[in-house]
Amino acid sequence: MPLILLAGYPSSGKTYRSQQLIEYLNQKIASSDDAKVKRLKVQHIDNQSVGLSRDVYAAAKPEKDARATFSSAIKRSLNRDTIVIADGMNYIKGFRYQLYCEAKAVQTPNCVLHVGTPVDRCRELNDAALQAGTGGYEPEVFENLVFRFEEPNGMSRWDAPLFTIPYDDAEPPGEAIWEAMVGSDGKAKVVRPNAATVLKPASEQNYLYELDKATSDVISSISVWQQDHPGEGGGEVAIPNAEQKVTLPATAPSLPQLQRLRRQFIGLNRQHTLSKSRILDLFMDYLNDNFQR
Repeated sequence: MPLILLAGYPSSGKTYRSQQLIEYLNQKIASSDDAKVKRLKVQHIDNQSVGLSRDVYAAAKPEKDARATFSSAIKRSLNRDTIVIADGMNYIKGFRYQLYCEAKAVQTPNCVLHVGTPVDRCRELNDAALQAGTGGYEPEVFENLVFRFEEPNGMSRWDAPLFTIPYDDAEPPGEAIWEAMVGSDGKAKVVRPNAATVLKPASEQNYLYELDKATSDVISSISVWQQDHPGEGGGEVAIPNAEQKVTLPATAPSLPQLQRLRRQFIGLNRQHTLSKSRILDLFMDYLNDNFQR
């Protein structure tokens, strides 16, 4: 069943909105006459439920380990009878992309609920929680998380469908989320996995070599195209051994930007085995989605 991913600034009220959504979904399930809907359950996963504290965001290594713990808990919970609400920071688009792949691999839909609390209000709430001793992030950690927050974009497949709830709204858009994730007929929407998102444990020899080489070949092809078309914005780059093309944005990406996206992609797919053709397809999809932003 669906994965509902919350995203927002620290202290934006994600857990409060999660509880509102849980209450709405449970009411929908309880009031339904459909046996398939009746057997659904809602599972809320947050840092506390998986044993993580706010301190993990103070350093890169514990934060990385915390994301792995959070992701594993979500992956274990995804099944046909559970609506999973992932209530975490989820502020890195690469991490949201990873969870999108996990949901698609088990053929379940996902969406993102962006808690749109303004940063100044989040800062006030965070300071008040710190002073009251009821939670909150240390000021330096809070500011760092705000700086690194990558706002969800409904044009990116991993952030779509995207629902935003402004701070002043009384309730999250429960009906719209139910319709998009479960459907008015109570039948969960089925997502068909494709070659680019069916993830399997790594087992092939030389897989990391192929992952490194295939992604490097794509970056090289883009760099050659840019050298042949100096100062030209946009354009489609043909990649050897791939049917689709990379569509460049109007403002040409620099080589450091391309290499950063390559490193992110390799980090996301290091533990999975994909044939070289699938690596190309998935990496080109990843680049095209990022270039749309």
